[in-house]
Amino acid sequence: MRFALQTSGDLDTLVDAADWAERRGLDCLAIPDHYVLSRSGDGPPAYDAFVLLGGLAASTASIELSLLVSPITFRHPAVIAKSALTVDAISGGRFTLGIGTGWLEIEHEVFGIPLPPMAERFERMEEALGYVRAHTRGESFEGRHYRLRAVAPRPAPTDGFRLVVGGKGSRRTPTLAGRFADEYNVYPAAPDELRSRIELARQAAEEAGRDPDALLISSSGSVLVGRDEADYRRRFAETAASAGLDEEELEEHFAFRSTPRGPAPAVREQLAQMEALGVRRFYLQTSVADGFEGVTDTLEMLSG
Repeated sequence: MRFALQTSGDLDTLVDAADWAERRGLDCLAIPDHYVLSRSGDGPPAYDAFVLLGGLAASTASIELSLLVSPITFRHPAVIAKSALTVDAISGGRFTLGIGTGWLEIEHEVFGIPLPPMAERFERMEEALGYVRAHTRGESFEGRHYRLRAVAPRPAPTDGFRLVVGGKGSRRTPTLAGRFADEYNVYPAAPDELRSRIELARQAAEEAGRDPDALLISSSGSVLVGRDEADYRRRFAETAASAGLDEEELEEHFAFRSTPRGPAPAVREQLAQMEALGVRRFYLQTSVADGFEGVTDTLEMLSG
């Protein structure tokens, strides 16, 4: 399994993160696409993801860049496609576009962006994926929500342009990933659930006439690891305090998200189980606003 970094911040912070990730041998720098960065609506500044990616593409030379993921509620697929192909051109083919349903209610409330029912969001997501694929091939698209006249894409996609579909969904998400995406970002889950989602994505790829072995399976999330049990418990308590939670609340949160956690040998085993099921890349979700000491420490423990 290879590691990548997912983080947020201003352009200077992200350029530093990309430089750090390259020096550490990480595969990719991914950023989220949110208009607020906390459930309360305050918190650190939330910059437009596509604008940041354009700056990153111009400020980096070799590291892959990814958007995990852009909510279909924010932008028409034409805007997504044009923005993505622009970043793809600036980066020289190092960009992976992620498209998702959208889920964070507060950012929709704050900015007055409609958040349709989940069934409609999945409809729109499916059509957006088909729309973007059609445009990159110069084809037309006709859906319930969006339509596209056949026109040659300008700029044209590079050979490196890729799509990623990610999320916690157990049926629609892996199916759409298999049909449309180059990468399926499956959230951590119990082994049987993880296996089921990956198999469904591969089956959908095969049914769509695509090579299931070409589908990159990745995962992402926070990781809390200690050098031994005592070190892990200390870090766990510090994390709970900084989040304003008691330890039981934090454990419930981690359990819901199937967060890899524990002493280093246990976490390495958890990630090895994911790798055995087909996960080839793990995006470490972390803040680097205060530097890279924490994520450096995590990587060293995970590498043994």
